[in-house]
Amino acid sequence: MDLTTALTGVSGILVTPFGAAGGIAPDRQKPIVDRAVAAGVPVLTANGNTGEFYGLTTDEAIAMVDAASRHIDGRAKLVAGVGRGIRDAQKLAEASAAAGADALMIHQPPDPFVAPRGIADYIRAVQDAGGGLPLILYLRNDAIGIDAIADLCRIDGVTGVKWATPNPMKLKAAIEAAPDHITWTGGLAEVWAPTFYAVGARGFTSGLINVWPERSVAINTALEAGDYAQARRLIAEMQVFEDIRAEEQGGANVPGVKAALQLMGEDCGGARPPAAWPLSDSQMQRLRDFMRANSLIS
Repeated sequence: MDLTTALTGVSGILVTPFGAAGGIAPDRQKPIVDRAVAAGVPVLTANGNTGEFYGLTTDEAIAMVDAASRHIDGRAKLVAGVGRGIRDAQKLAEASAAAGADALMIHQPPDPFVAPRGIADYIRAVQDAGGGLPLILYLRNDAIGIDAIADLCRIDGVTGVKWATPNPMKLKAAIEAAPDHITWTGGLAEVWAPTFYAVGARGFTSGLINVWPERSVAINTALEAGDYAQARRLIAEMQVFEDIRAEEQGGANVPGVKAALQLMGEDCGGARPPAAWPLSDSQMQRLRDFMRANSLIS
């Protein structure tokens, strides 16, 4: 499967496991990768937000893309997240290319002083460091405007956009303004996928794949078939998982996934501050009920 086709499916965002002392524990990721591959997830992302990218040092992020590459072993496309200061982004892009990544996902720079033309320079510098690997733009803030987004999509090497803002009509406008070769992927997980599909996106990102990849793939299969009723039914049955993750201003996002993995007997450690770890008693009870109701735990 080529990268463009793979991006129209589920793009799984892998957690970063930690050990008892709080350091990264890459080997604990392998069962998660194996489960996702077996379920048919075509793209797995190292160093995404579910992987606590902003909580890792650059050296830890390099170690995690190396580990993900070993675990995937060519069975799915590996997308490597890069970002932060430009020197760190370049270092990580170079290391990701050396690890065998199929594409780079560029986190939108969180710098408080960002110019649209400065983002363009940032993207070109990352591409150079990554040796020309295809680029996927991770857009969490669409305030730069449709024209600027379309211009970024015209940069050589940009092949896709992960749209992670709850503005479907802006997504529609961006798709119409950008070059036709761009693959637009819904970046707000399963619950937003039908809305984004309706205006032209294909595929979606998922943290659920760490726990229940079969459900993510089934949702995408329904959307690809145009069966929105089936997709909505499948989403409704996993909605509470995403509801928990969205709590505390999104701070329970990664904790929700890691707590579910612990319940499954796959301890990947906690989530680093400033995430909401551990989950509250109420959140844990709802999570257990969800897991039991769907036979993910007994």
